[in-house]
Amino acid sequence: MAEVTIRDLRKSYGAHPVVHGVDVDIRNGEFVVLVGPSGCGKSTLLRMIAGLEAITSGTIAIGEKVVNNLPPAERDIAMVFQNYALYPHKTVGANMGFALKMRGMTKTEIDTRVARAAEILGLTPYLGRYPRELSGGQRQRVAMGRAIVRDPQVFLFDEPLSNLDAKLRVQMRSEIRELHQRLKTTTVYVTHDQIEAMTMADKIVVMRDGRISQVGAPLDLYDRPANLFVAGFIGSPAMNLIEGEVGPAGFVGETFSLPLPGHPGLAAGRKVTLGFRPEHLHLADTGIPAEVVVVEPTGSETHILARTGAREIVAVFRERHGFKPGDKITLAPDPSVMHLFDTETGLRLE
Repeated sequence: MAEVTIRDLRKSYGAHPVVHGVDVDIRNGEFVVLVGPSGCGKSTLLRMIAGLEAITSGTIAIGEKVVNNLPPAERDIAMVFQNYALYPHKTVGANMGFALKMRGMTKTEIDTRVARAAEILGLTPYLGRYPRELSGGQRQRVAMGRAIVRDPQVFLFDEPLSNLDAKLRVQMRSEIRELHQRLKTTTVYVTHDQIEAMTMADKIVVMRDGRISQVGAPLDLYDRPANLFVAGFIGSPAMNLIEGEVGPAGFVGETFSLPLPGHPGLAAGRKVTLGFRPEHLHLADTGIPAEVVVVEPTGSETHILARTGAREIVAVFRERHGFKPGDKITLAPDPSVMHLFDTETGLRLE
C-alpha cells in the first residue's frame, strides 16, 4: 500500500491541453473515485498514474518515489480495465497467474497466490474453466483476481462495470467495496456514473474539462456542492436549479419568490441560482406553483416532473399521492437545505 501524490499534472496532445494543472492527494489505503462526464480527463489522469500516458509536466509520486519516467511494470500498480482482456485460450487459473509467470515466480508461489485470490473472489470452482464458459460478472472477477495476485501498492480501475447489466453492476459495486475493505490497498477508480462514485468512494474527485471541480467525501459533495456543475452532476435525480435574482424579500424567480434564510446582505438585483434537491420538496399552500407533467412511480418513491413557467423541476415523494398529468400543485423546498449560487461565476454563496 502507498500514498499517491499528484502535483500540477498537465497533459497536452500537441497544442491541445486536456488536463490542466491537477493536484490530488490519495492517502494510504484510501478508495478514491475520479468522476465526471465523458471527455473530462479522468481516464487520461488514471492512465498517467499507470504510466500508459506520458505526462506533459508535473509530478506523480507513488509512496516516496516519483514515477514520471518509470514504465508501468516498475510502478507496482495493477489495473483493471473496462474490457476484461482475458486470454481466451488460457484457463481462469492461468489467466490470473500469467503476470506472475512472466516475472519468473515459482509454480508453487504462483499457485498459492492464485488460490488465495480465487478464494477471496469466489472463483475457486472456476479455476479450470475458460473465459468463454463464464458470465460477464465472473470474467470481471477474473480480471480483478489477475490484479490481486500481483499484490500491488495501488489498484487502478478504469470503468470496470460499464459492460455489465444494471443488476450485476450493483452486485459488483458491493463486491469491489468489500474487497477493498479486506485488502486495504490504495485504490483509484474511474467512472462516469455518479451513483457508483457515491456508493463506493472514501473520497470523490469531480472533474470537468480537465480540471478538478471539487474534492471531498461523498456526502460532503452532496450536501455542500462547491459550484453549479457539482450541484447538477452529483445526485440522482439531479438537483433542481432555477435562475433568478435577489429581491427585497429573498429569491425572485419567474413564477415565485422565496425567502433566503442564512443569506443576509446580498445586493438586490444580483443574479443568483437557487438549488434544492428533489427529495427536499413538499406540498404546501405557498411556494412554487407547478403543473404535473409526468408521474413515475418506482415502488418505494414517486418521482414527479412538473413545470413552473418555462422551467421543469423534479420532486420525489415517499408518500403515495394520486397525481395525474395536468394537476396543479404548489411545492415548497425545505429552507434549511436550500443552496444558492452566483449565476455568473457558478460558485456557491455562503
